[in-house]
Amino acid sequence: MHRLNAWLRGHPLVVDGVWASIVLFLALVSDYPDGTFQRIAYFTVSGIIAVLMVVRRRWPDLTVAVGMALGLVQVVLRVDPDASSLGYLVFVYTGAAFGARWSSRLALVGSLVAGPLSMLVFHDSNDAGHGFLQRSFVALLLSSPFILCWAWGRLTRVRRAYLVELEDRAERLERERDAQAKVAVAAERARIARELHDVVAHNVSVMIVQADGAAYVMDNSPQQAKEALGTIAATGRQALVEMRRLLGVLRTADAAEEYVPQPSVEELPELLEQVRTAGLPVEFTTSGEARELPRGVELTVYRIVQEALTNVRKHGGPNASARVAVDFGDRDLNVLIEDDGRGSTDEQLARGGVDGQGHGLIGMRERIGMVSGSLDAGPRPGGGFRIRAVLPLKTAK
Repeated sequence: MHRLNAWLRGHPLVVDGVWASIVLFLALVSDYPDGTFQRIAYFTVSGIIAVLMVVRRRWPDLTVAVGMALGLVQVVLRVDPDASSLGYLVFVYTGAAFGARWSSRLALVGSLVAGPLSMLVFHDSNDAGHGFLQRSFVALLLSSPFILCWAWGRLTRVRRAYLVELEDRAERLERERDAQAKVAVAAERARIARELHDVVAHNVSVMIVQADGAAYVMDNSPQQAKEALGTIAATGRQALVEMRRLLGVLRTADAAEEYVPQPSVEELPELLEQVRTAGLPVEFTTSGEARELPRGVELTVYRIVQEALTNVRKHGGPNASARVAVDFGDRDLNVLIEDDGRGSTDEQLARGGVDGQGHGLIGMRERIGMVSGSLDAGPRPGGGFRIRAVLPLKTAK
């Protein structure tokens, strides 16, 4: 049914043609007037009305003008109204709904004079059985359908203008939303780049310290110097990986900021304790063999858990609780954060957008994509929200 309505709205000429065919059929099966001239006028008027009904939406102003002129000719020639005269109601509606201002006013004037002209021409004015007030009342009744059609057309015009305004507003909001999403992505990438900058700086600092230590013990303890050189090589490879990620994320130069220690997976219990102190019950479990992770992965895990729990506090409701599970696999690190909050549409929209600090799922996806991972986020069955992140542990050489 929805497809049929959409097709009919997209093919107005077909719809108008069907209605014109019905009106013309009713005119043909009606009683014909007596006299050759009257019959010719009768069929001519019916045919012109049917044609105008078909083309009324393509040329509304022309349709109203020709329709009003045709109505006056019919009155002058005293061609009795028939089933095809229903087309005049359609013309009045067309002028009010689709026509220019002048054609709408012309349709209104025609609606007002239709009843009095019909009483004057097609009814016996010498009929003593009807007084002036009665004839005026009948004339008003005859004009009422035309006036109602004109009012319906004006209502249609206003409604159509309102819908056009809503569509324009929706398009503007969509453009603004896309622009805000781009701004959020850029801000989050800049933030991630600064954090990775700190990670790389830390690795370089370790390399410098190890190099100084190796130079100091080179003569007295060659074995320690060899171990220091191995540490420098491993740290350098890790710094190279982080630097590649940094160059892939960073789009514009950022102002230098003071270096700060970056959190890791080992600090998750402290984070969860802070969340519990704030009033959100959180269950934390780990599985698999815990081991040292690349600094970029450590930071990504910590930030994802931090942002997810922040969203639970904001949108999960007063009685929500959460669960955090970290699974150390052979090649992947699986992180699961889920809650049993209200899980409403507003909550989902909020978690899918960004908060005042520019975070949200946009930031999570940026962080996950930076370490070549995947993110799955959505409502839980039975209520609440679930975020599952998979981060590969195999780094590039």
